[in-house]
Amino acid sequence: MVFRNVDSRLRVPIVAGLCAFVFHLIANPHYGFFRDELYFIICGRHPQWGYVDQPPITPLLAAASQLFGHSLFALRAVAAAFGGASVYVICLLVLELGGGTFALTLAAVAGTLSPVLAAFAMKVGPDMVGLWLWPLAALYLLRIVHGASARLWPAIGAAIGFSLESKYSVLYFAAAMIAGLLLTPERRILRSKWFAGGVIVAVATALPNFLWQAFNGFPMWELLRNGQLGKNVILTPAMFLFAELLITNPLLSLVWIAGLIALFLNPRARFLAYGYVILIVLMIASHAKHYYPADVYPILFAAGGVAWESVTRNARLLRPVAIALALLAGLAMLPYVEPILPEQTFIAFNQAVGPKIGASAAVTEHSKQTWMSQDWSDMHGWPQLADTVSQVYDSLSPADRAHAVIATGNYGEASAIEFFGAGRGLPPVISGHNQYYLWGTHGVSGQVLIDVGGDCGASMHLYQSAKRAAVFRANYIMPYENDMPIMVCRGIKKPLAQVWPMVKHYE
Repeated sequence: MVFRNVDSRLRVPIVAGLCAFVFHLIANPHYGFFRDELYFIICGRHPQWGYVDQPPITPLLAAASQLFGHSLFALRAVAAAFGGASVYVICLLVLELGGGTFALTLAAVAGTLSPVLAAFAMKVGPDMVGLWLWPLAALYLLRIVHGASARLWPAIGAAIGFSLESKYSVLYFAAAMIAGLLLTPERRILRSKWFAGGVIVAVATALPNFLWQAFNGFPMWELLRNGQLGKNVILTPAMFLFAELLITNPLLSLVWIAGLIALFLNPRARFLAYGYVILIVLMIASHAKHYYPADVYPILFAAGGVAWESVTRNARLLRPVAIALALLAGLAMLPYVEPILPEQTFIAFNQAVGPKIGASAAVTEHSKQTWMSQDWSDMHGWPQLADTVSQVYDSLSPADRAHAVIATGNYGEASAIEFFGAGRGLPPVISGHNQYYLWGTHGVSGQVLIDVGGDCGASMHLYQSAKRAAVFRANYIMPYENDMPIMVCRGIKKPLAQVWPMVKHYE
């Protein structure tokens, strides 16, 4: 009854999008807040046009989800909403490419359960916005090619601009799509004043963040350079392509590969195929992480659904089998991207399955790994860390508490202490990591410093005394943060503001 007045062509996309949203909503709010989610929330509580390591949209959305108190469910509902919107647009793309019910179903299943796309819809992060807006921009491009009004260009510009305010990698996507159009006769749609209008909208939307980055010395460039110097895993072209198959699910990748071939064979949609290839080449050349181009796969899954519908036109009995295989393949990999298993069950699952599917190829950073997986480990231990630091602070004398400050080695620890320590009367939390460095010392003297995981600046002989006040331990957390000392440092030998430039750490 709800859809009585809805165009019949839109009912399936709406239903598919709602199903994807509900699916992610049920699967997502388990374990705990992810390290980066806590950081986004804290950043969003300091609203500005940009941050060292990200544009503003994701932090603002994360912080808004917590306006009525701590809620993992509300936070993850934001990501789930983008996941549902992505599946809705996938279905619209299927219809635009001439697909029917089978194509819609296969594309929606693949778009919901493909590991990397499910991961984007699982937790709040910069990629979730592109999960919706990249395919939306492609849909509008395709509609213009098919004869729709060129007045859609400003909408495309808005999609690119707002996506850019979430993650900068959309610049690669926009450049690849324009290059794809230039390589085909469809370049004609670029000869329009509305194309110029779309560019103006995109630039105007992205300009405030660009100006913020410029005013602060383009810290994102420094961060990316530092990441490539040691933190990030640099993949060879062959490894990058293999990782694309793995993160989209080896079986489900047959859908998008068929879609890519079909797009190459479709003269009016060929620009999308060229765009994908150019995007991947640009990402490989830039030593990007394998998931950076992943918001493009909803487009290919849509095309793949239509392609497989055409292939099975005379073998319709294969269609239920294909849908069942897609569901089974997606669900089999789901524990890696949705926190649906109890911790010990996941560890047993990963030990049994991980080595067989080459899960190590999906690792993006050099760090100690655990059978818990880094993402799942980084959803554990944060309330306990805040408790431990609070106990150390409460154990100080009133005189020490009056001069105390908390320092951490990274933004995850700092954000967790701020988020879970709120209302406990804790002193400011400082760190040299990313945005915390720009927030500075909060004017504190540093005479008494609670050093989380540090050594009181021993190499600089910074403090007159250093005492280990506690050791932080928790189940399932990353090894480098387990058995972590909490030090109390007293008697700083030089002003903290003078030391601050030496703790800067962008990566």
